[in-house]
Amino acid sequence: MKIDNRDIGRDHPPYIIAELSANHNGSLDTACKVIDEAAKAGADAVKLQTYTADTITLKSDKPEFQIKGGLWDGRTLYDLYQQAYTPWDWHETLFAHAKKRGITIFSSPFDPTAADLLDELGAPAFKIASFEAIDLPLIRYVAGKGKPMIISTGMANIDEIADAVRAAREGGCEELVLLHCVSGYPAPAEDYKLATMVDMERLFGVPVGLSDHTLNNVSAIASVALGATVIEKHFTLDRNGGGPDDSFSLEPADLEQLCRDAHIAWEAVGTVDYGLKSSERANTVFRRSLYAVTDIAKGSVITADQVRSIRPGYGLAPTHLDAVIGSVAREDIPRATAIKWELIESRP
Repeated sequence: MKIDNRDIGRDHPPYIIAELSANHNGSLDTACKVIDEAAKAGADAVKLQTYTADTITLKSDKPEFQIKGGLWDGRTLYDLYQQAYTPWDWHETLFAHAKKRGITIFSSPFDPTAADLLDELGAPAFKIASFEAIDLPLIRYVAGKGKPMIISTGMANIDEIADAVRAAREGGCEELVLLHCVSGYPAPAEDYKLATMVDMERLFGVPVGLSDHTLNNVSAIASVALGATVIEKHFTLDRNGGGPDDSFSLEPADLEQLCRDAHIAWEAVGTVDYGLKSSERANTVFRRSLYAVTDIAKGSVITADQVRSIRPGYGLAPTHLDAVIGSVAREDIPRATAIKWELIESRP
């Protein structure tokens, strides 16, 4: 699978997505600076969210439209999304700015009109947010654009994930990644149960990754060891910026660390290799080998108390001890001499 010519899969370093979300805090200039910092930190992509308050909810004060508890307690959905959305007339500017900075940009569409806008702008992929993973008509519509898709699975049970995968395939999606996710803001690491991500890969036969809402990078790095091919984290210039998503987002130094450490973790996992590693070669001399621990006279039969397996490793390997004991010294062998085949011969 590729996004914007970047290969995604276990054979490639994890694909790091910096989620801009609402962290522009109503400023196009801030949004551009977030893109700048994401590129500088080494992220592969920056992701937007494309909706308006009117396309994602209704303006209503009815109890079911009011948020109770959590970061946004007491607000209505409409009020929250009116503050948080990325204006659609910014999108072209943000896409151009990302291209200038050499970082991929795409978005999560929350309705068909958003998908159309993103397609017109040349988005190389689409992300389906966790809350929309049960919107099968939207998934089919987005899949029809013929681009790679990433689906987050927060709150979705196994049947709902299967339905989402099926809808994507029915819509024509050929390149699909599933992100294990916990839709808590922030989410505690113990809720993530990363073994679930591994099982998703087994069940659905697609690359998997992590949409991580924890407050540090530990879960994300651990996910790489378990096969995560994509990592998504919310990203901000300032965690204390006061925006809807700032408090659970990474700051630039955190994102830079994630990009670096995720790549190190991927390299450490590597492939099966029992061969001698470059960093080990100089230390092979400190392995054990066979040495004379007393003086051995020429022509004498070598006994068990004259040869031992010790460090360093310049002599015969210890596995040859039985062959050395009972052999005959070809020449005088002083104490502390490495035993080599040319120094001994079989007993007549």
